[in-house]
Amino acid sequence: MTYNQEKLGAFVVPTGVGASIGGYAGDASVYARKFSEVSKLIVNPNVVNAGCFSGITPSMLYTEGYTLDSFFKGEINLIPSCNNKIGIVYDKAIPQDVLNVHINTQNAVKTVYGVDIYAYEITEEDAGVEFYVTDEGISTGTVNNISTIENTCEKLINKGCEAIAIVCLFKDDNDNESYANGLGVDPVGGVEAIISHDISQKFKVPCAHSPAFIDYQIYPDLINPKSASEYITPTFLPCILLGLSQAPKITTDKNIGIGIDNLDFLVMPYNSLGSTPVYEAIKRNIKTFA
Repeated sequence: MTYNQEKLGAFVVPTGVGASIGGYAGDASVYARKFSEVSKLIVNPNVVNAGCFSGITPSMLYTEGYTLDSFFKGEINLIPSCNNKIGIVYDKAIPQDVLNVHINTQNAVKTVYGVDIYAYEITEEDAGVEFYVTDEGISTGTVNNISTIENTCEKLINKGCEAIAIVCLFKDDNDNESYANGLGVDPVGGVEAIISHDISQKFKVPCAHSPAFIDYQIYPDLINPKSASEYITPTFLPCILLGLSQAPKITTDKNIGIGIDNLDFLVMPYNSLGSTPVYEAIKRNIKTFA
C-alpha cells in the first residue's frame, strides 16, 4: 500500500476536543515529525500549526478536516504539491491597524520563505464569527455570514489562487486561563474548523483559518509550554501560510495522485476513535494506532 515506493501514513488530531497531545499550539509537531522521518505523512493543520512557528516538513501533506474525511471515504485523491499560489481572505470587520499587522506578516513570510502569496481580498461584509466552549468541553461556534467569505474565496480562485488562507476577526477571549495553563480546550479551534470545512466542501481547494484579535499585544506572563507559541506573536498567520504552501491539491480523478488505497497506517487520539477516518480505515484493514 505504498505510494512511489514510500510508506504513507496519516497523523490526525481533531481540533477542539482537548487532546492532551495536539490540543494546543503545535504540540503534536515533535511526534508527527518523527513519523515523517520514516514515511510520507498526511497531517491536519491542528497537528503542526503553532502561531508564528510551524511543525511542517517537506514530507508532510497538510490537509484540512473535511478533505481528510473525503479522502478516507475514497471520494477524492490528493496530488502532492509545493509552492501553491495562496490567496488570503481578510474579514472586513478587522480594524485597519490589525489588518496592517497581518499584511506585514504575509509579506514577511513571502520574503523569508518564498511562499507564493498570490493575492488577497477583503470581504464585502463582516463575517460575524462567534466562538465558545460547550459545557461538555467542546470548542465550537457560529459564522453569521459565511456567504461573504465564500464570495471572496471565489474571487481569489478566479484570479488563479490554488489554496486559500482565511483570517476572520474574533472577539478577544479574556477567559482563557485553562488553555494557557495547558489544561483546557482551544476555544477558537472548533469554529475555525467550521469555516475551513465549508470552504473545502464548496470549492475543493486546500484552505485553513487563522484568527485575528483586536488586542495584538504580546502576552507577558509565563504560561504552559504547550500553549506558548500562541502567546508570543500578534498573529497566527505564518503557520497556515507555510502549511498551505505545500498542501496537496484535490481531485476526484482516482487515476492520479494519492488515494485511500495507498495509505499504510493512521494515528489518532484514543478518545477520537469514533470518527470517519477511523471507521473508514478499519473498513479497509488499514492499521490504526490509538
